[in-house]
Formats: sequence, C-alpha cells, structure tokens
Amino acid sequence: MKKLSYVLFLTMFVIAGCETNPSSASARQCQSGLKVANKELNYAKTQGFSGTVEYTKAAGLLTAASIQYEFGKYPNCIDKVKRARRFIRNSHIKK
Repeated sequence: MKKLSYVLFLTMFVIAGCETNPSSASARQCQSGLKVANKELNYAKTQGFSGTVEYTKAAGLLTAASIQYEFGKYPNCIDKVKRARRFIRNSHIKK
C-alpha cells in the first residue's frame, strides 16, 4: 500500500511538471496566441475601437494571460487568450 502511494505521488509530480514545461505544446499555444491577440488588440486600437467595453475587457484578459504564462499556467492562459480574441472581434461590431 505504501509503495502504491509513492507511485501515485511520483506520477502526479511528473504530470504537474509537464504542465509547466515552457517547451510544451500548451506553452507554445499560449505564447503564439498571446502574440496574435496582442497584434489584433493593437490593430483594434488603431481603428479607434479602444474606447469600447469589449476592448477594455480584452486588454485585461491579455494582461492576466501574460501573467499566467509567466507562472506556467498554460491552460488558463489559453482560455483567457481565446476569450480576449472574442472580445476584440466584438469590439468591431459594437462601435
């Protein structure tokens, strides 16, 4: 029983380590999503959409996603990037 506990602990430790690996697929997806979303946000700003509520929400989400990227919380980062990009698209519609 004790041996099983050690094996389970070691397995969980390895899985947790993979999630925060900066060269993992999740990390690359988060990083590339941040680049694209920030370009879209800058474009929206040049088009005069920076005063919309959606733009402000997107900027906040991208800031939070950047912080989560730095701390290795890649799934949360990816989620925030997707939500931010949705707000950026909506900022063009609601002006």
